[in-house]
Amino acid sequence: MKKATLKKAFTVTLSAAMVLSLAACGNSKKEKPEKEVMDVTIDQIKLGEDYTDLKADLKFLTHKTDVVDTTFKQYIEEFQKLYPNINIEYEGITDYANDITTRLTTGDWGDICMIPTTVDKDELGNYFTKLGDKKALSDIYEGKFLEAYSYEGTSYGIPSMANVQGVVYNKAVFEKAGIKDVPKTPEEFLGALQKIKDNTDAIPLYTNFAAGWTMTAWDAYIDGGATGDPDFAYEGLTKGENPFSDRGDGTGPYAVYDTLYEAVKQGLTEEDPTTTDWEGSKGMMNKGEIGCMALGSWSITQIQQAGENADDIGYMTFPITVEGKQYASAGGDYNYGINCNSSKDNQIAAMCYIKWLVEKSGFAQSEGGLSAVIGDEYPEALSALDGIELVVNNPAPDEDANLFNDVNNDSELGINVSGAIPTEIIEEATGGTKTMDDLVNEWNERWTTAQEANGITH
Repeated sequence: MKKATLKKAFTVTLSAAMVLSLAACGNSKKEKPEKEVMDVTIDQIKLGEDYTDLKADLKFLTHKTDVVDTTFKQYIEEFQKLYPNINIEYEGITDYANDITTRLTTGDWGDICMIPTTVDKDELGNYFTKLGDKKALSDIYEGKFLEAYSYEGTSYGIPSMANVQGVVYNKAVFEKAGIKDVPKTPEEFLGALQKIKDNTDAIPLYTNFAAGWTMTAWDAYIDGGATGDPDFAYEGLTKGENPFSDRGDGTGPYAVYDTLYEAVKQGLTEEDPTTTDWEGSKGMMNKGEIGCMALGSWSITQIQQAGENADDIGYMTFPITVEGKQYASAGGDYNYGINCNSSKDNQIAAMCYIKWLVEKSGFAQSEGGLSAVIGDEYPEALSALDGIELVVNNPAPDEDANLFNDVNNDSELGINVSGAIPTEIIEEATGGTKTMDDLVNEWNERWTTAQEANGITH
């Protein structure tokens, strides 16, 4: 199978200069110069007891630009009560997914970052410090949340939190529209949107199309949440035959994407998708000007804090029922990773800070997400999902660790990366000429071609 470093949808080839400038850290199958070997792992550190005299200046690259000068500043102050000589400087990056991919190739990007999804598993050790043995870390952190950034038993990232994938909605709008029960199927959901359109002044479903990155939320529904199967992501999507086809029972990727297509086609979204405003949408939903949005659970707190009506904001699983039961996909959000090119002291200091963030800061709960720490309680925002089975995708075997990335990249469908599929859906449902079946046939053809290019045959 093909291997590629730091893949991006639509731009698979990095410049030669970037590749040549890569400072590798070892811990990869490929022969590359090894850096100083770390003999400390994050599970060995006792916060407030170990390394309290350590001196370090850390640079932290983050996608959370909105809280760099507020919440994160408070975190630093709290952390420095334990580690007064460790200084942290945050750099917020607006176009994080694209910029971090490029900056990683230089090796000189700082000490801590949120690991992008574009790093292949067998390349993790070339960029990031070994945080510990996955089995040992699984005594502290939920093992399935560690899978995404672990390779051959070694973990290189720890989730800042875990997200549940569902739909954030305004309960007052739903009540005013006459919706008595949360919809559980695509048909019920579209019916609910129609009631909102008929009985209120709210936009039933706000797509946030113009933001771009928000489109990937739809991709996050298509595996475990739409099938109830933790193996679907590998067996059904990566290796499956024509995975986008209509399964005929209102489940699977087709049911998810068709829900969006029909919502747009039936006029149940904003009038002009190109004029949507992500920051503004949070206040609009809080005020009852929007019925619902397709976003991960991380969005709940932001919308609750965007106005005076926090109690009106609720969360539901995506409206798909599998044999009478509902599921919700769950998985790690951005993972903390440490630059393996940093000095040993900086790497240890970074471990201390990451450990404090995950275990002591309360960041996950404050963001409406699940903590990666075993035994931590659900945040109140997700209490409505009690009884819904959470599905965490099982990982591909190590020999196929990069297979999804390879197929996804070669197909140029950008699942969970660019939002290419839901973007195309909105464009075609708004004013295009392609039916849902036309789109599905094209996606299946491109996926099959990419599968074949990577040795998958049916």
